[in-house]
Amino acid sequence: MTGRQTESWLLDRPSDADWQRWGIDPAWSQIVEAPSHDGGSRSWHVLDTGPPDVSEVNSPGGGEAAATVLCIHGNPTWAYVWSPFLRKLQSRHRVIAIDQLGMGYSERGGRRRYVDRIRDLDDLIVALGLSGGQPLVLAAHDWGGAVAMGWAAQDPRQVAGMILCNTGIGVPSGRSAPGIIRLAASAPMLDVVCRGTPTFVEGTIRLSRGRITKDDRNALRAPYKTSPSRAAIADFVDDIPLGAGHPSERALAEVAERLRTVAAPVLLAWGSQDPVFNDDFAKDLADRFPNATTHRFALAGHLVMLEADVAAVAEAWISDLVEGQLAPDTSGEAVTEKAGTFWTDLEDRRADDDVAIVDMAANEELTFAELIGRIEAVATELRRRGLESGDRVAILTPPGVDLLTAVYGVWRAGGVTVLADRGLGLRGLGVAIRSARPTWAIGPKRALAASRAMRWTPRAQRLAIGDLTSASCGDLPPLPAPDDEAAVLFTSGATGPAKGVRYLHRQLECQRDALAATYGITRSDRLVAAFAPFALYGPALGIPTALPNCDVTKPGQLTAEVLDDACQRINATIAFASPSALANVVASAVDTSLAGVASLRVILSAGAPVPSETLHAVAALAPDASLHTPYGMTEALPIADITLAEIDLAEDRDSDGGVCVGRPVVGAQVLIVPLDFDANSLPDSLDEGETGEILVRAPWVSDGYVGLWGTERAARPIGDKAWHRSGDVGHLDADGRLWVEGRSVHVISGPGGPITPVPIERTIERALGLARVAAVGVGPAGSQQLVVVLENDDQPAGLAGYDMANEVRELVDVDVAAVLSLPRIPVDIRHNAKIDRTAVAAWATDLLAGRRARRPK
Repeated sequence: MTGRQTESWLLDRPSDADWQRWGIDPAWSQIVEAPSHDGGSRSWHVLDTGPPDVSEVNSPGGGEAAATVLCIHGNPTWAYVWSPFLRKLQSRHRVIAIDQLGMGYSERGGRRRYVDRIRDLDDLIVALGLSGGQPLVLAAHDWGGAVAMGWAAQDPRQVAGMILCNTGIGVPSGRSAPGIIRLAASAPMLDVVCRGTPTFVEGTIRLSRGRITKDDRNALRAPYKTSPSRAAIADFVDDIPLGAGHPSERALAEVAERLRTVAAPVLLAWGSQDPVFNDDFAKDLADRFPNATTHRFALAGHLVMLEADVAAVAEAWISDLVEGQLAPDTSGEAVTEKAGTFWTDLEDRRADDDVAIVDMAANEELTFAELIGRIEAVATELRRRGLESGDRVAILTPPGVDLLTAVYGVWRAGGVTVLADRGLGLRGLGVAIRSARPTWAIGPKRALAASRAMRWTPRAQRLAIGDLTSASCGDLPPLPAPDDEAAVLFTSGATGPAKGVRYLHRQLECQRDALAATYGITRSDRLVAAFAPFALYGPALGIPTALPNCDVTKPGQLTAEVLDDACQRINATIAFASPSALANVVASAVDTSLAGVASLRVILSAGAPVPSETLHAVAALAPDASLHTPYGMTEALPIADITLAEIDLAEDRDSDGGVCVGRPVVGAQVLIVPLDFDANSLPDSLDEGETGEILVRAPWVSDGYVGLWGTERAARPIGDKAWHRSGDVGHLDADGRLWVEGRSVHVISGPGGPITPVPIERTIERALGLARVAAVGVGPAGSQQLVVVLENDDQPAGLAGYDMANEVRELVDVDVAAVLSLPRIPVDIRHNAKIDRTAVAAWATDLLAGRRARRPK
């Protein structure tokens, strides 16, 4: 490695102090002389971590890189944009981030067209000796992605895998090139915006909207302070073929066509807030590569590698790659067996004039015969309009009769329902639906117009639900196969952006059967679903279902009278309601003679821990009912179950162990593993009473997540992927009952070890008679201090009173740094029950630091 030290682009290289300030080891910065395909040699600047430290590599080769990761930037960035990869991956892999010619601190020179840059990259790879030897992984961004794809397409055997971030090889079908690029490339603007001024550089930095640090911004600007240093920026933009006959048009088209020959695994790590390379480009590439998977970073934009922890996902993906975990499944043909059991109970009632569904808010009801007729009408019309098996359909229909017919109609037509309930709020609802990329949308005309205006379904065909339900029935396709995708259901978003959970038809069938077996549900039962999504089980179980007259986004407003009216309307035997809904039923039950509620045989409540005090109050209203609190999550329900009598027995023996959710239901298993366990192998279960992470397994555990490869991989231990990491922490007692102590992300990392929040919260709530308490950690991991926040609408937000603080400290057997008070502790919208401990902790941190503290909402 040598360098021509008299060149200005070399003299301007950052100092050691600059590198260190930017988190880069100065020794990584090197100049590589590479013989060029067009004669002579070129001087390339690279950031090269070199072979891993022997002491840090956990591999049979000890000190030998598991893979070489070659990172290629786009326009107008440089090697620094990959700094998180350099820092994160260096302990196991050799990571090389290059400056393309004319960019960063590589040699300046004449214009380089697309084909030149592919050949340039080949020159450098040869000079670095990367052909053969360790597996080569290309990581590329923006225009660097097109260059990397061009090199890989020449001989697909050269690459072990590719990580592509917000890039593209062509404009996706049905849309035009991004407006910001077309503007910058226009003749009047090109030189001024890209070379004459730093406008293009600054514009790219601003795309991050504050999601990158000041040091990141300064580092990205550093190589491009003068007009000559920005010449290649203009050349890059000018090389984008926005019109016919462009010099690079044919070369890009040929590469795009050859991508189907690249069988190596490809990870599309995508910032979904990018206005340039948006999700359409990710979908386009996913369709081109035969072995591609996607991880969307919902809150990140164009500079996704700096804005989100892409490096952590990449680390896991490369690990799976080198260990052979990402090979495509070529074991045999797809399952062709046809399903049928999911439809059996509903089909058996085809000629039945009994009530199937009642919408109390709309005062509308359908018999089973009418319901089946509407379902088949919807399915027939969808097929007539062009829906194909596997198409995703966003259901924008509010809870009620139309929602049920839309969901079952899509399933019967072979489509996949995308369901995100209104409890996510408008913004959360839009983000969720867009992430699933539906090609169809069904709803009332107002909802469809709103989805168009807010770009929830930008390229979907929109169909009014009324036009579908009024259609005539006709020929229908065969029933879906067991392994066909059935639904994308979204989590509540209580601990981050809502995740789309994929379900196959066989998993929904197993889930239905588990519910029927656990609660002894037969044809004679009738269900009141005060939590709207639960109503979807009614038709599959073949039982009448009623929806109470209650705002689905405010389940905590369900009154005793409204619940009783729904129960009496169908002579209900089973009711399902969230904990907050039951609490308000109790609070509003001034008249205890609620005949409909009193006739129930089973009452279910889930979504968050249910205080036994609430259940006892409900039991007084329904003395003959068996009260159950099933435990599960969007990804797997039910997993465990417990009755009120069992709760009382468990809490008598262990009053401060958290929330007892019972024993696993038939067909489900629970495993408690250490909190810091290595997901690359499955450890033995902890002993009874020991707190750890809760893993679950059942035939009805979902198939994974939509566009979240890293999340899906982290949720399934490599040692046995049948297990799902619930994200909860807890323990098993001597009788095999499961106790939940909180979410893993909310565990307080104190100097004396981990502290789980729920046991502390429950102890204080019961002793002081409070409705809600939050236990959160304040400070850096490993030395967090426990802060207790009490919900008390009689006190202003701030420090709790002296006497109250002392009383709290006497109740808790760990040190409490502070006791605070909030008029209302924030909870999730869907259940009105899950505490937003992240928001509470942020507020407490600001308050205790003397900063302006905005009350969490």
